[in-house]
Amino acid sequence: MGNFNLDERMYRENIHLASTEKRVLAHVIDDFILSALLFIIISDTISDAQSIEEVILFINSLIIEFMAIKLIYHTIFTSLYGGSIGKIFLKIKVINIADFSTISFATSLNRSFIRLFSESIFYLGFLWAFFEPHRQSWHDKSAKTLVVYDK
Repeated sequence: MGNFNLDERMYRENIHLASTEKRVLAHVIDDFILSALLFIIISDTISDAQSIEEVILFINSLIIEFMAIKLIYHTIFTSLYGGSIGKIFLKIKVINIADFSTISFATSLNRSFIRLFSESIFYLGFLWAFFEPHRQSWHDKSAKTLVVYDK
């Protein structure tokens, strides 16, 4: 499907791409929520730590668990509600390019997995969206999705 055809379909359906600024802000909101949740869960352990190094080592030991939480969070919220809490708050959502519908669980899982991969390599996949005509990051390209303003 060419860009012209997609642009024409978006125009006919009155669908507008979300700005990269809104997407970045949604990401910040989501990371704040998830970090606060993790902090609440581990606060007892942190308060019992004897040194700052012990706290850092403990937090670093949870990287796999934190990534799993992020994967589950983004997969479930995007498949059920069209976006994470940050996206919902900012009135943007993820849609399927094929028919502009909310994406399936499998597509959301794919998107969330590639999103984590992109984060782990210095957010290169996110930066891609700044130079792409439809503002698609690597996880959007992989899942064949767009992030648009919610009506």
